[in-house]
Amino acid sequence: MFDRLKADVRTALAKDPAATSALEVVLTYPGLHAIWAYRVAHWLWEGDHRLAARLLSHLTRFLTGVEIHPGAEIGERFFIDHGMGVVVGETAEIGDDVLMYHGVTLGGASMRREKRHPTLEDGVTVGASATLVGPITVGENAAVGAGAVVVDDVAPDATVIGNPAEPADEADAGPERPDPVIADG
Repeated sequence: MFDRLKADVRTALAKDPAATSALEVVLTYPGLHAIWAYRVAHWLWEGDHRLAARLLSHLTRFLTGVEIHPGAEIGERFFIDHGMGVVVGETAEIGDDVLMYHGVTLGGASMRREKRHPTLEDGVTVGASATLVGPITVGENAAVGAGAVVVDDVAPDATVIGNPAEPADEADAGPERPDPVIADG
């Protein structure tokens, strides 16, 4: 358990250039506090203490501004930078070494009890205020730009931006314009 806590602190120090010391991270990083509380809540959830798990996650949301459903599956070295406004739904799956910024939503797209939230594979980065909806998969080492709205799968190593999100190289190209030399004859 202590090795995991140390790894979380090392991750915060590595992924946030503003972090100046382990003590600062332990005392002042709400994303880290939310992850630690999630782990306890998830343990309760898995042990069929569902109400206690939900109460702990509710208290954690109040204290940190981060809402992580205790049923979500989260890997190692997950880091939420700043944290406020993050929502992670019940059937979300988050791999190892994922970096997420404030305001991100991993939301559901169904009212049925089924896989309805996103899966983030290892090494994914999700920018501030991005919204990912439905049982989509964001592939390994992919990046989701700030403010993007993602409703389709994202390929490994891709970067998506915009609303709706599309690969950055396509989005950067803008609308097709006629070649001025050809258009003038």
